[in-house]
Amino acid sequence: MSYLSQALAFLIDTLFGMYVILVLLRFLLQLTHADFYNPFSQFVVRVTNGPLLPLRRLIPGFFGIDFASAALLIMLEALKITLMALVERVVPHFTGILILSLADLIQLTLYVLIAAIFVRVLMGWVSPYGEHPFTDLAIHLTEPFMRPARRLLPLISGIDLSPVLVVIGLELIAILVVQPLHHLGLTLLT
Repeated sequence: MSYLSQALAFLIDTLFGMYVILVLLRFLLQLTHADFYNPFSQFVVRVTNGPLLPLRRLIPGFFGIDFASAALLIMLEALKITLMALVERVVPHFTGILILSLADLIQLTLYVLIAAIFVRVLMGWVSPYGEHPFTDLAIHLTEPFMRPARRLLPLISGIDLSPVLVVIGLELIAILVVQPLHHLGLTLLT
């Protein structure tokens, strides 16, 4: 791969990656009923409104799930994978692109949740009673996972080990679900 191809691949991966993270955050924040008046939530909404508002006219949401955001995520990730394959002079197959897109989005979701758990834990140590916009969002994103983990593993001497349990569970999902999907997608890509 030439220097120009490497630079182009880097730009595609970085720019699409940053925007996919923002759309994923919007999807997750809406799914977990996070505070949309939070300054960071407002930023995410403003940045992602452009493609989402027209798409919502075509794809409605059901049962609190924003299917327009999910469709946009899959389209963006599929476009990124297609462009990356074309830069490498590979003509990709649709099935491989779709499976790789799903694997990458699941993996990115797991990374976002793990990062939110770390933010929650670190902010709990640094400022246990202070409110910070990132802490509030991290709590909203992780609470659906932390609550069941706390029931399985209650406080031990006043120490909450449920974040460790949740991170282990998320890493197991990455190993048992994402890696086989990614391998299958790469096999079917060409």
